[in-house]
Amino acid sequence: MVMDVALGEVTDGGNVVHDSRPLAIEARGLVKGFDGMLAVDGVDLAVPEGAIYGILGPNGAGKTTTIRMLLGIIDPDDGVRRIFGHDRPHDIARLIGYLPEERGLYPAMKAYEAIAFMGALRGVSLAEGKRRGRELLEEHGLGDAADKQIRQLSKGMAQTVQLLGTLVHRPKLVVFDEPFSGLDAINQGKLERLIRTLAEDGTTVIFSTHVIAHAERLCEGVAIIAGGKVPYAGSVDEARDRIPAQVRLETHADDGSWRTALPRDARREGGFWYFSLPESGIEPLLRALIEGEAGILSLSIERAGLHDAFVHIAGEAPARALDADAAADRN
Repeated sequence: MVMDVALGEVTDGGNVVHDSRPLAIEARGLVKGFDGMLAVDGVDLAVPEGAIYGILGPNGAGKTTTIRMLLGIIDPDDGVRRIFGHDRPHDIARLIGYLPEERGLYPAMKAYEAIAFMGALRGVSLAEGKRRGRELLEEHGLGDAADKQIRQLSKGMAQTVQLLGTLVHRPKLVVFDEPFSGLDAINQGKLERLIRTLAEDGTTVIFSTHVIAHAERLCEGVAIIAGGKVPYAGSVDEARDRIPAQVRLETHADDGSWRTALPRDARREGGFWYFSLPESGIEPLLRALIEGEAGILSLSIERAGLHDAFVHIAGEAPARALDADAAADRN
């Protein structure tokens, strides 16, 4: 992917995609190595303001290193990155909320104090932070825990406190590194709803994950990363459309002139025909089936999922690693 910052255009595979929204995050050719090994090798990203954007890949693919370069925590060896047009992210730190993968709070702090402390690091006064902390805890069903010490909270409650501390200064950009890791299904659902609410309010949200389901449900755009490279960055819909939709057809007749209308990749399995949706669409095929008296008993068209797209784009080995990481989370 190549970006023309002046025009606000993004090109993906040579096709220019016009998006009138300004970019919250832009990166070109980010490279970072450690001890002679490339962790990130030429990452390009373009995230419009107000979008929910996912960085999708297995553990060790370079997701965290990419995020840290974007935020200015570490500098790239090569390439450029800008946040809201600034190439020095530290200058606009108050506009950014960041929840790292390695989380930790002072165990002796009370929940509302921990939120206020995190807000103070982003310029919120302690008094205002404490007020907002209690308010946020109440809004998220943890009002009774406001005066409890972090060590007295369950793991899920402590994670929620740190999440609220990431938001207490009301950032324009929120960056989550593996935010769903370690959360049970209920808290994952709550986090998904929170991310949607943030985007509805105009906040840009970018998160890394190795769980495809979260990216598929939430994201407008994704960057697929494997081995430190990004073979695809663009919309979720475009990624899925790289694989033709699959058709399942059941007919009353076993044979007839209509058979010549089936695509070359059509295969018969258990009484059904399976094949890729023709580029001409389904209508010409339907006419041939009807005129040939095939007797259509059922016909369904299934669009490729993001997992299938990931396998197609990144390859089977990264996909297996991604699935293994997701399975480890569930266990």
